[in-house]
Amino acid sequence: MRKLLSVLLLSVITLFGQSQNKLFTTQDLVNTSLAPQNLKQLQFIYATADYVYSKKVDGNDVWMRGNMKEEKLFLTLAQLNKKLRVAGMDTLKGMPSIQFNVSPEWIMTLKAGKIALDPATNKVRIIIDKSINSKENVEESKGGYISYLDEYNLYISDGKNAKKITTDGSKDIVYASSVHRDEFGINKGTFWSTTGKQLAFYRMDQSMVTDYPIIDWTATPAKVENIKYPMAGDKSHHVTVGVYNTQSGSLVYLKTGEPAEQYLTNIAWSPDDRIVYIAVLNREQNHMKLNAYDAATGDFIKTLFEETDDKYVEPLVPMLFVKNNPDQFIWQSNRDEWNHLYLYNKEGKLIKQLTKGNWEVTDVKGFDEKGENVFYVSTEEGATTRNLYSINIRTGKTKRITPIFITYTAYGPDKTQRTFSDYYYPLHSTQISFDGKYILDNFSAPNIPRVIQLTEVRSGKTKELFSAPNPVADYAMGQMSIFTINTTYGVPMYCRLFKPVNFDSSKKYPLIVYWYGGPHVQLITNSWNGGANDYWFQYMAERGYVVFTIDTRGSDNRGKAFEQTIFRHAGDAQMEDLVAGMSFLKRYRYIDQEKMGLYGWSYGGFLTTDFMLTHPGVFKAAVAGGPVIDWRYYEIMYGERYMDTPQENPDGYASTDLTQKIGNLKGKLLLIHGLQDNTVVQQHSVRLVRAAIDKGVQVDYMIYPGHEHNVRGKDRAHLFQKIADYLIENLK
Repeated sequence: MRKLLSVLLLSVITLFGQSQNKLFTTQDLVNTSLAPQNLKQLQFIYATADYVYSKKVDGNDVWMRGNMKEEKLFLTLAQLNKKLRVAGMDTLKGMPSIQFNVSPEWIMTLKAGKIALDPATNKVRIIIDKSINSKENVEESKGGYISYLDEYNLYISDGKNAKKITTDGSKDIVYASSVHRDEFGINKGTFWSTTGKQLAFYRMDQSMVTDYPIIDWTATPAKVENIKYPMAGDKSHHVTVGVYNTQSGSLVYLKTGEPAEQYLTNIAWSPDDRIVYIAVLNREQNHMKLNAYDAATGDFIKTLFEETDDKYVEPLVPMLFVKNNPDQFIWQSNRDEWNHLYLYNKEGKLIKQLTKGNWEVTDVKGFDEKGENVFYVSTEEGATTRNLYSINIRTGKTKRITPIFITYTAYGPDKTQRTFSDYYYPLHSTQISFDGKYILDNFSAPNIPRVIQLTEVRSGKTKELFSAPNPVADYAMGQMSIFTINTTYGVPMYCRLFKPVNFDSSKKYPLIVYWYGGPHVQLITNSWNGGANDYWFQYMAERGYVVFTIDTRGSDNRGKAFEQTIFRHAGDAQMEDLVAGMSFLKRYRYIDQEKMGLYGWSYGGFLTTDFMLTHPGVFKAAVAGGPVIDWRYYEIMYGERYMDTPQENPDGYASTDLTQKIGNLKGKLLLIHGLQDNTVVQQHSVRLVRAAIDKGVQVDYMIYPGHEHNVRGKDRAHLFQKIADYLIENLK
């Protein structure tokens, strides 16, 4: 299989419809209708193996229901309105979004709030009243309680009466919200217990963190809106975890101890609601303890196990108790250099490592009906692919569920349907039925926009539910290839290349390189458009450019060692890898070595600026969006993980202070920054501009008012045009 994968990766992939002549505009690049079509709200029905999805029939939205044997009309608006009238609810003019997969009731949000409709009795239950639904951080529990924020404080409602749980909430004392700047997999601040009768929640005291000004330019006059932004080496906020018991009315705070500057991550409850588990990480981020705390008293019970690393530990996923076995849980860790699954008993004793190999587990999807098998997604077939596997917890036997030999219906250049069968290594996105016997498999490949299949896990039998037509069949498309290049350190790097439309190998073409190179990002996958989220690359290929992308060391899903090359020396390994990539490209005579441009955003903006100043003259022009210019000015959680503190690593920080290198610039450099950027604050690019002025160096600068770390919405077309025009103008 791996040999076959390398053949595919080295082959040239031609997108259907490239014989067409329509050209992209920058407005097309933000046109969602050019994304591959999908089945709306596709889901399994609770406690069944049947699926449902929404579609239009004769201009009206309806719900379809199906299984391996049949598919038929399930619900019309008229039928839904009849049920709502019986329940005494207002009727609807349009079909709402409905969740069929969380309970026997149908869950939807209407004017009355979030409701549950029993389809058998036509009775309606208000889950979240409209007066609460508009509050911040609303979360419901299985026990019928709702937590929410109002005026900085935490409230809990039983659906009839609300109780104020905290009283000192403010901009400095933050409750029930995401903490640690959304690092360590944290994306919320409330955690209901298994029964839904107890709530664990974050409390963050950030009064000791320095205010950082963000200017609101829409006000007259403009005004300062301060945020708390803890910069590397400075004071960090203090976080604790509270537990409120709805039955007793008691509130305790877990005794997580000192130092106050530590990270409380990956909160999980025991199945019996008695224990709260927290992955406690020191500020140095090289020592993690999985601790257990008594939910009733807040007392520390024990440390189940510890993980250390001479560089950093980064817990991202909470413990997962095995279905039907509350005495065992699964933990994810890259302690053996790759992210894998480990089975523990509830006392913290390692039973065994479940998965193993030079590949990454990227997600766990859950268990089968009996809890004997766990479903997980991995890169076992290759770093650019994702496949669904199951593993038997007792025997360790694994099975790949998603296929690599695929038969599917697609549209040829003449827009007629055709059936194709071949070996592919697509990117699969899956849903598991409640009994674990069926999956909904939504996949794409570089030449397959989208195919959705229902698959029986045991037999591998599939039923095609949908095959998306090529959304860009009318456009002139350049050829795209995904391949690897060898490196001096023995690990291949993945690359993607778009060739110009009507490519002629005897001609010379200007080159644009796009990259990111930082943690938690992978640019190149075996999915539609090669993993590119938009058609900007094809836009440039239409205009006669070769566009090259490389996933350097530091990028995601290649193992711990691949990422940790950036530790204390951000940018160094990526510089080496791009130099290797450019050396590889020199063998292609059709690339004009005198007309090359570089482009990156965020971490990629840092790398782009760094390369232009460290290797001046290689690229004639570059665009750096939202760039980190000096790691001293970046935030603690992310920055110190990869760079340590400025006090511990003064040489590393000095080498990444790009203001000191600006005098080396040769060629044109455009800096772009959102004026409301609260991730990479604008001070980064402003300081580089100031340094350029001091050195008599010319740089170009573009701001986007109203935007934070990236440019979204209607203004994104303007951004695409700005970048394209700048590179085209300077690579003439």
